[in-house]
Amino acid sequence: MLHIHRLPAPPSFIGRLLIVALVVLLQACDAELYTGLSEREANVMVATLARHGIPAKRVAEDEGRMTVTVDEDSFAEAVEILDRLGLPEETFTNLGEVFENNSLVSSPVQERAQMIYALSEELSHTVSQVDGVLSARVHVVLPENDLMRQNSTPSSASVFVRHAPELDVGPLIPRIKTLVANGISGLAYDNVSVVPVAAMRLESRVDVAPSTSSFLGIAMPATSVGRAGWIFGILIVLVLGLAGALGWMAWQRRRRDTYELETPP
Repeated sequence: MLHIHRLPAPPSFIGRLLIVALVVLLQACDAELYTGLSEREANVMVATLARHGIPAKRVAEDEGRMTVTVDEDSFAEAVEILDRLGLPEETFTNLGEVFENNSLVSSPVQERAQMIYALSEELSHTVSQVDGVLSARVHVVLPENDLMRQNSTPSSASVFVRHAPELDVGPLIPRIKTLVANGISGLAYDNVSVVPVAAMRLESRVDVAPSTSSFLGIAMPATSVGRAGWIFGILIVLVLGLAGALGWMAWQRRRRDTYELETPP
């Protein structure tokens, strides 16, 4: 009697493995640009990159934070664009955070240093909120409270402002000086100096057609050729592996059919 051994069906996990491999490959081609962002920061960064022809994605993290990712080929350009535009916005320490961990007994020198730092942070944050200002730093100099000294150094402040190139910063300088002078007790308007610096101009590339290239006769964006090559290579490896598995199983079946013939009793 001839015993026929059926060839088992190809394992279903091969198809699933193919899908998982493609998903992992596509995700591996994305590089994390910034993490721990608020939803607003992530939206602004994604919109800004889109205006310059760079697609970006938002990925949700724990506790409502966001991560912005871009294609690996566009990573360097995306970092440069966001850096020139002052994104993500710089974080500043407020008065409450400066004195939050203050010890029960602190020296006058420590308290004075903390006060100067807190004032600088608060004023820097306020000036940076002006439309067109990309970043700002305020450096405060306060005189020592020494009653024995007759001629004490007056309070002064210097403000560094990095602004968008299209911003007319001239009318803003008197307002910034007034803001800083009124924010520090005993600081005169004339003792506030403002140094504006224009950032490099970036041209929007929304209307510029992205460069294209060809892969196996298929036209696609140049930045996608590398990804397409990896996907094609993975597909070839998986197909060859599947073909090898099916060939080995067919050879095993033929071997059984040849050597497992039994004669009836």
